[in-house]
Amino acid sequence: MFTKKLFFTFIFVSFVLMAIFACVNVNNKKLVENNGNIKKEWIEEGIDKDYIFAKGIGAADQNLTNRTQKMATSRNAAIVNAQYNILSLLKGVNLSGGITVEKAMETDSEMKTKLDAIIKNAEIIRTEWTSDDGCVVSLRLSKKYLKKQGINIDNE
Repeated sequence: MFTKKLFFTFIFVSFVLMAIFACVNVNNKKLVENNGNIKKEWIEEGIDKDYIFAKGIGAADQNLTNRTQKMATSRNAAIVNAQYNILSLLKGVNLSGGITVEKAMETDSEMKTKLDAIIKNAEIIRTEWTSDDGCVVSLRLSKKYLKKQGINIDNE
């Protein structure tokens, strides 16, 4: 009797752990290895069920002597790079009605201003520093947030 209870408890815990690991966001994986080097390969940008995401890399100015300044400047550069990557990705996305974001930006000046503001509000989900004080940042935009802002992305 005790063995059956222990067995079923083990099975239940196993299922719970599998469910937790299945829900871990692939786009939020660590990009800097334990030795402080950037991984050689990762998913740069993309769109999943709920988010549009992108990563950016920023290099530290090696002429700066203050480590905090190096880290701050590399983080800022990484954020700008990730924002650029999100914008590049979004330009190719189809809006409801079949037009791409890039075409909408060409014909609607408000769209360009709106997208700029939206991208600047992208959520930073991970910040990592390299051994030379460079930085890798992961950003994401919620599809629900984009829809609230009037940008309806086709879900294929």
